[in-house]
Amino acid sequence: MAANIGNLCILAGNANPELAKKIADNIGVNLLDAYVGKFNNGETQVMISESIRGKDVFIIQPTSQPVNDNLMELLVMTDACKRASAHSITAVVPYYAYARQDRKTRGREPISAKLVANLMQTAGVTRVVTVDLHAGQIQGFFDIPVDHLAAAPVIANYFRTQHLKDVVVVSPDLGGVTRARVLADHLHTPIAIIEKRRPKPGCAEVMNIIGEVKDKTVIVIDDIVDTAGSLCEGAKALRKLGAKTIYATCSHAILSDPAVQRINESPIEKLVITDTIPLPPEKYSPKFVTLTLSEALANVILRIQSHRSVSQLFR
Repeated sequence: MAANIGNLCILAGNANPELAKKIADNIGVNLLDAYVGKFNNGETQVMISESIRGKDVFIIQPTSQPVNDNLMELLVMTDACKRASAHSITAVVPYYAYARQDRKTRGREPISAKLVANLMQTAGVTRVVTVDLHAGQIQGFFDIPVDHLAAAPVIANYFRTQHLKDVVVVSPDLGGVTRARVLADHLHTPIAIIEKRRPKPGCAEVMNIIGEVKDKTVIVIDDIVDTAGSLCEGAKALRKLGAKTIYATCSHAILSDPAVQRINESPIEKLVITDTIPLPPEKYSPKFVTLTLSEALANVILRIQSHRSVSQLFR
């Protein structure tokens, strides 16, 4: 079934306009003519300059830094589309903010990931497309369809081109084993696991490594690299245990200070990231390799538009 391109519109926010443009180019449509900015008092302003009545609108807007500004932009853009009589509004949110606040770990804590889901639905989002949620159960916070995509196939394609030998895929913690297994299955390699504990938020201590890494080329995979503390400590532990070459990869490179400095000073050879979050020039490092998910996201949008299976793309 062919996609109805004539009814498809792509609206870009300010979070990642480069990714939005690449997606539109892959599909073969122009971005909607719209202004997304601020009033003089700092409030979000959205003006859509062409008719979207009866259209299927896809809003490209990761909720990366500045998180609350980008989230509010998404909500206001959604409301504008709903009031302009759009037929459907799909929020393409490659990076889903507040995903690490998916449960209560102590008293009087919010579940912010659920709050964000409620806000998006209340604003008028009818479908969500996202990439590598920190916690897969966040899909259940929505009462609308959620397409949860994995960056692993794109990352695996990159590593295949490097023709690496004696590869082991490493999970940086017990919770990331499933993610590591997916990449390992793509590359037909074994996995290893770093066992660590967090004495306090933002601080990790490596306790043990499960699996054989001596004289191996290791690929450490995580969904998010924020301050890079646990990633770099894990890399040091792998080097001490005899890992020959250490690569790292993640879907979402937040890179809060001092992440770039830590990575540059670590034994990590390359950090392979995706463009779910734009990489500003001040965070550039020669160790970084950025892969685009624009083609994969464009294919997902086309499949949604033509009512075809999305999961088949990732088999």
